[in-house]
Amino acid sequence: MNDPSEEGAAARKSLAEHPSVGDSAEKRRQYVAANRDRIRELNRLWRSEHLDRARELNRDSMRRAAARRHREAEVRARGRERAKRWRVEHPERRREYQQRWVAENREKVREYYNRDYEAHRDEVNTRAAARRDADPERTKQITRQWAERNKEQRAELQRNRRSDPEVYQSELEANAAARRLKRSQSRAGLPPKRIHMATAAERRANEREADAYFNDPSRPEHLRQFTVFAESLTEHMLKNGARMREFAEAYVERRARMGLPPVPVENIVYARAVEIVAVRMRRVDLLTGRDVAAAVRSTRAEVRREERQRQFDGLVRAVVVQVHRNRARLAAEATIENQARSHRGKPNAPIEDLAVQLAMREVVAGVPKGRLTIDDARNAARLATLRTALYRQVRADAVKDPVCRLPG
Repeated sequence: MNDPSEEGAAARKSLAEHPSVGDSAEKRRQYVAANRDRIRELNRLWRSEHLDRARELNRDSMRRAAARRHREAEVRARGRERAKRWRVEHPERRREYQQRWVAENREKVREYYNRDYEAHRDEVNTRAAARRDADPERTKQITRQWAERNKEQRAELQRNRRSDPEVYQSELEANAAARRLKRSQSRAGLPPKRIHMATAAERRANEREADAYFNDPSRPEHLRQFTVFAESLTEHMLKNGARMREFAEAYVERRARMGLPPVPVENIVYARAVEIVAVRMRRVDLLTGRDVAAAVRSTRAEVRREERQRQFDGLVRAVVVQVHRNRARLAAEATIENQARSHRGKPNAPIEDLAVQLAMREVVAGVPKGRLTIDDARNAARLATLRTALYRQVRADAVKDPVCRLPG
């Protein structure tokens, strides 16, 4: 056996010959940094040759990591529980500590508040707006008090805003336009312009009502029913308006004979039309009185437009037919009219235009024209002139070329 002293000397000699632990770690890091690809390849080869062992080591490592995380979570939970009990048992000391910490860390508190506001800007603004909307009078009072306390700051803000030449010029132009409008209304004897300035609270309330209206789950079905109802009512009135009006007029006459109060014919017509369309539709349960009134207004406008267009087309057609049937007579009368204009010192007008005007005077009393205006009559005369000129041109071409046919 070796002498213990010799063994101790050999051990000391071995430690002296080998580098320290720190040096070994540093050399290992250098070796790993210089041979990453080789180490990765050796690890891959070892894992492919010892797959079961590698999986066993991986499972052991995962179990140790899970156990460590579980222990750390338990430690944190026990610490939170102790802190919670301490805060409950010592509320005064907790409050003093918080106040002292806030006083000593003003910059940190401001940074925390700013960071939290940036992360939750919309939520903070929504809560603040809700508080202002809940008590608008108090909000106005607070605003007035702040303005009274900070007159210099308000003046500085206004100066900064108007320092932009474009902003300042736009304000001057808006004020000048308002003064000109006020003077014009005063000279014309009109009352001043009435404007209701909507507050921020009112605008937010309107936005909430709009969101509630358009985000209502039943809204698509409601809109579908309203659209179908309005279209069906318009189609029914365009197709059966004359017959329903005859029925309504007879009904009104019968009420008059019976001594009942008079009722407008239009009300009877549309009340009956609404009843018929509602019975024919599959669903009208979501429609309200306002929806029915809106559909009736839309139908009335469409019916008036169609009737006006029909009267306009009928007037143009009647004038064109009158010109074609009485061309020679109208031409002679137009010639006499030009002679009379010459005697009065007025310039002569084209024979075609005068013929159309004379035909318009002759047929205007015999065609429906209740929906037409003076401008509509002028437009009808111009259109009739164009059509008669086109007919004459086609007729002249037909005389030159027998193959050409006149329009029907």
